[in-house]
Amino acid sequence: MEKTLNDDLNRLTVADFKSSEKHPLVVVLDNIRSFHNVGSAFRTCDAFKISRLYLCGYTPTPPHRDIYKTALGATESVDWSYLPTTIAAIEELKQQGYQVFAIEQALPHVYLQDFKPQDKIAFVFGSEVGGVDEAVLKECDGCIEIPQWGTKHSINISVALGIVLWDAVAKLNA
Repeated sequence: MEKTLNDDLNRLTVADFKSSEKHPLVVVLDNIRSFHNVGSAFRTCDAFKISRLYLCGYTPTPPHRDIYKTALGATESVDWSYLPTTIAAIEELKQQGYQVFAIEQALPHVYLQDFKPQDKIAFVFGSEVGGVDEAVLKECDGCIEIPQWGTKHSINISVALGIVLWDAVAKLNA
């Protein structure tokens, strides 16, 4: 076995990425504190060709060296917007025809493995401590829960984001 070299991966240039067709998926970050988690969100959105990333509330925005540290250039490729509230982002997305789903442990919910994505889906990811805000949950069309079997009550947002986006893109491309 031999590792593939970066030059052999045939990755898109930033210009080619910008002009390429994206998956009809949007990510909304609801008051994320960690610069590193925001940078990771950019990088994961790039990996899965997500249409847009919304940074809301006190979620930090580029430019910032700690975002750049984990984004590894994805702040240049991923289209993003800042809005002062997550509810404003949800309202904007619904006007554009998106269904909005919180990634949260709440009732009622659908487990991720049972979720059937359609066109134009937005996923809301909440803060590292409190999750998706209650007022934001009320504005969402539904809630998706990632099943867990251990002793902890949550998964780091960057990990949850990767799990959800991989699952959605895999199902859309099936």
